[in-house]
Amino acid sequence: MIHDLVHEFYRRVQADEVLGPVFARAIGNQENWGPHLAKMCDFWSSVMLMSGRYHGRPMAAHMKVKTIRPDHFTRWLKLFEEAAYDVAGPEAGALFTVKAQRIAHSLQLGLFFRPEEADGERQT
Repeated sequence: MIHDLVHEFYRRVQADEVLGPVFARAIGNQENWGPHLAKMCDFWSSVMLMSGRYHGRPMAAHMKVKTIRPDHFTRWLKLFEEAAYDVAGPEAGALFTVKAQRIAHSLQLGLFFRPEEADGERQT
């Protein structure tokens, strides 16, 4: 199920007019997609099944992609949720979606949260 979900989700990402170019620049040519998909299968196996198969650093990987914007996460989550429900059904799809929302929130905090800006806003 994880394999099918990951592959379906990234098929949708590649076809997406907004996210497709971002991922294409970050991942590169079609030959690089195979290793990326395998890594994402390991990631989701670790997240959902606690398999320990993933050993990467997602925050560091995403920080290298300078074209990621906050609004990309909304679109990413929408595509992921649709793929999760289509592939995994309502029960498992909901579980995948909750995890994806937490991951997206964590990545957004790491990529875009600036405490000095938040402190400045609180003082005004």
